[in-house]
Amino acid sequence: MRVAFVLAALQAGGAERVVAEVSAGMVAKGWSVEIITFDHPDDPIYHPLDPRVSCTRLALPNQGGGVRGAIRSIRRIAALRRILRERKTDTVIAFLTKINVIALAAGWGLGRSIIVSERNNPLRQKAHPAWNQLTSLLYARASRVVIMSERSRQALPRASRARAAIIPNPVRPGGLRTVSRTKAFVAVGRLTQQKGFDILLEAFAAISPGLPDWQLIIFGEGPDRDALEHQRAHLGLQDRVLLPGATPVPGSWIDKTSIFVLSSRYEGWPNALAEALAAGLPAIAFDCDFGAAEMVKDDATGVLVPAEDTDALASAMYSLALDPHRRARLGSTASQQMICYSPDRIVDRWCSLVETA
Repeated sequence: MRVAFVLAALQAGGAERVVAEVSAGMVAKGWSVEIITFDHPDDPIYHPLDPRVSCTRLALPNQGGGVRGAIRSIRRIAALRRILRERKTDTVIAFLTKINVIALAAGWGLGRSIIVSERNNPLRQKAHPAWNQLTSLLYARASRVVIMSERSRQALPRASRARAAIIPNPVRPGGLRTVSRTKAFVAVGRLTQQKGFDILLEAFAAISPGLPDWQLIIFGEGPDRDALEHQRAHLGLQDRVLLPGATPVPGSWIDKTSIFVLSSRYEGWPNALAEALAAGLPAIAFDCDFGAAEMVKDDATGVLVPAEDTDALASAMYSLALDPHRRARLGSTASQQMICYSPDRIVDRWCSLVETA
């Protein structure tokens, strides 16, 4: 099989990690795999790629909306179409909504099987109406649409739901982790409104007087940094809340974590939560759409609280911080149940999908 993955860039992120894992599994089977991105050739690659995977970077990064954004999208479609015409690719696999639309438009009439992968919750993402119309139109032409949970099927255009295939993200077993000596709640993700770190700050502010030896660390970078730093100062938490940016090594935040917290307003599949559970960390998660409830069974493999409920989140954080035996029990059970998301199993599901698309 000859497979081409298409995504925006090779930076830190869940989609990028999945492409690295799945492409490595495919070349291990003897398949020919290429990754096509729109970032610059000298941009750093956060998740290491198998050296047998070829990489083409088109140097057409996203540059906002409006007329300039539309022109850039047309240039992306044209550049990708040229590449697909040159390659003898059997299947194209695109990741994330806008890249899915670009890949479907670029492959129109070329006779390639095109699989698109929806990684987030498009019902909650802000998008121009034109993008929504293009998504509905072009998703109907996709060979298959990959989603990560049954609950996320409702987010697809109605005409695409019957062709949806559920494949969650792969998660490597956590192995033995170093127990954090620092009592720390840890959250991980891009600093955006979606991740709900503003809610998390409010929850931590409510319990911090009763937990004077605990701190909150939020790993990640993004456009809401200034707002979060201002909120931290307003709450008087400068010495208790750290915003160190993205970790230089994938997953290195795990050894700094006592309790992992997912405060997202919505998700497609919370990768950081999956990594935390696989590593045997006790976790608290909002029951947001989508993914958290598939991984966290309340008081069995973690703590699940109503989405966007600040008081419930604060209560869960406080009670778990005071109960080390419960933390140990939840972490142990969580790591055992994450075996079903092992890379070998998930790669096999992707390969079966490609072979039948």
